[in-house]
Amino acid sequence: MSEFKVYQDYCLDATLVSNVFIDNYMGNANDAQIKIYLYLLRVLCAHKSCSISDLADQFNYTEKDVTRALKYWEKNGLLSLEYDASKNLTGVRLLDLDSTSNGAQGQIRQVYPPEDNTVTLAPIVQIPLRTEAKTVPAPAASAPAVSAPEKRIYTADDINEFKNSEGFNELIFIIEQYLGKTLTATDIRTLMYLKDDLKFSTDLIYFLFEYCVGKGKKDLRYIEKVALGWYEEGIKTPKEASRSTSKYDKEVYEIMKLLGKNSVPTKSEVAFITRWRNEFGYGLEIISEACGRTVMATDKHRFEYADKILQSWNTSGVKTTADIAQLDERFTEKKTRDQSKTQVPQYKKFSHRDSSSDSDLEKELLSN
Repeated sequence: MSEFKVYQDYCLDATLVSNVFIDNYMGNANDAQIKIYLYLLRVLCAHKSCSISDLADQFNYTEKDVTRALKYWEKNGLLSLEYDASKNLTGVRLLDLDSTSNGAQGQIRQVYPPEDNTVTLAPIVQIPLRTEAKTVPAPAASAPAVSAPEKRIYTADDINEFKNSEGFNELIFIIEQYLGKTLTATDIRTLMYLKDDLKFSTDLIYFLFEYCVGKGKKDLRYIEKVALGWYEEGIKTPKEASRSTSKYDKEVYEIMKLLGKNSVPTKSEVAFITRWRNEFGYGLEIISEACGRTVMATDKHRFEYADKILQSWNTSGVKTTADIAQLDERFTEKKTRDQSKTQVPQYKKFSHRDSSSDSDLEKELLSN
């Protein structure tokens, strides 16, 4: 009986996830940490490139959320982060999970050294990761933020103790009034995290919910992100929180929306907006024009792209939208002139061919 070949006419588009990760790590991680790790595996399998900004945009997280998740997995031995002398992230190395020790310790596979401005996301295969910070530095350097504690898993005893604590009923009642719904067990765990781990006072928690609900945000995940930002800024009282939130006026959030951002602005994003308004002196009209062009041109790294546009306009002395129109007109005229210089007029081509033919004919006649 003859042998036969087995083959397929399609390519399986799939991402492999270790059972060790599922059995020993996934249960203790939060949603953001799981999503970031799985997406790194996805990037590896697809041989794609990505960046911190890409990861943040993919899941509507802040860049701090992404960095926090990466550090969480580094702490748990699933990956290794590499930095240059300036403490910029230059490498993310996925580690091989050791199933013989139930995933307690990762083992490093062979990894080729990363090239400049790349981040290796996996063993053997190099995947470039754009590091915008090197090509487009943030306008203002910010001090290292204090890392917030990871949300722990609360036991039944922890929850019962929290429910029996003084002021619990009043806290729950007021928060439910803010949110307009009955709190779930998950919501209560979020409150426990704010109070027990982030050490927020009851007054600060009330102010947090009042502030977020006032902005039309009732999602507990969003509220928790705001709380983490306050914790990293060292905010401990409603007065300090009020001063911090007042820094971001209505126009800041309007610019965020123009760039497709609905989250709380990060320090680097606010630094860009401050640069556009204070250093360049641009109002909302011109910034809106730059944001509109940015959104039409790219889905990612929009702050950096818009900054390039506004920086170019500032260098060209743009003050009004009429100046922008003149720049556009001059650019179009120059482009038309450049194109016309590279094209040979049809009549010249025709004349040249005729002249050549006449010359050849004249030589032939003379030779005869």
